[in-house]
Amino acid sequence: MFTKEQLESAAQYIYQHMSATPQYSWPQINKRVGCSVIVKHENHTPIGAFKARGGLTFVSWLRANHPEVEGIITATRGNHGQAQAFAASMAGIKPVVVVPHGNSIEKNNAMRSFGAELIEHGDDFNDALLQVSKLAKKRNLFIVPPFHEQIMLGVATYGLELFNAVPDLDRVYVPIGCGSGICGTITARNALGLKTEIIGVVSDQFSAAKKSFESGTIIGTGPAHSFADGMAVRVPVPDAYAIYSKGVERIIQVSDDEIAEATRIYFKDTHNAAEGAGAASLAAALKERDQLKNKKVGVILTGGNIDTDAFRQILAGETPKS
Repeated sequence: MFTKEQLESAAQYIYQHMSATPQYSWPQINKRVGCSVIVKHENHTPIGAFKARGGLTFVSWLRANHPEVEGIITATRGNHGQAQAFAASMAGIKPVVVVPHGNSIEKNNAMRSFGAELIEHGDDFNDALLQVSKLAKKRNLFIVPPFHEQIMLGVATYGLELFNAVPDLDRVYVPIGCGSGICGTITARNALGLKTEIIGVVSDQFSAAKKSFESGTIIGTGPAHSFADGMAVRVPVPDAYAIYSKGVERIIQVSDDEIAEATRIYFKDTHNAAEGAGAASLAAALKERDQLKNKKVGVILTGGNIDTDAFRQILAGETPKS
């Protein structure tokens, strides 16, 4: 785990490339949830998602410790790939990104725009991840894992900002994919010595983190589909699980219908677009509304990179099919 001073140093490096993101309390959302809700707007980074932070700190570490590296490779459903392409391209390093077939067209285009060479392989994130090691050996590329302590260090700076701005939060809801977001939030809370409860949120179609947390051992799940692709992870990342299994209060699951409704609410009440994983924490707070009277809670709007067609369906009152 990192100290407050290490988080502050990482934040100062990140601010050379992007601004801190805001946290707002929106009156209409407060009324819906029945308490004071603070939204951390990670949809306002240069890539539209929180992972920009981890991309910057990881590539900074890579340049310092492996100056010989000329190219990186990673697997993603979108935001992690955008973050690594964003940071690597600025550093003069070639980014190669592997995505599953049928991945978001708009996220694919965004990764290319940040300089990534895009390769499609397999049916889901885990298939794409297996392909990475094969291509890395063949092309002499440095593998960027889905979770790394230097990625978590960067991501933890959003937690630093949130907790510095609102240190009296009773609870924070955080979506779980590969785990950098929730582990970063835990890291920031612990570094600042706070007692805030952290609640993990997963898709009911990808509930491996919840099942693993509740059983005390890593459990994978079978293939599934959800438009909340940022949480579409079938097997917990062991290094991340080791942190969040000890640092969260509990993990709850939300459905695609609940996520779609939260996405509609964000747009109606704040005129912010939220991707599936980005809306999941608000969906969780709405689901637990009865527990939150007189509380002050945080929700992490982790990203706004939702495809136009999916967003159109959601605003029409539907739930996108994945």
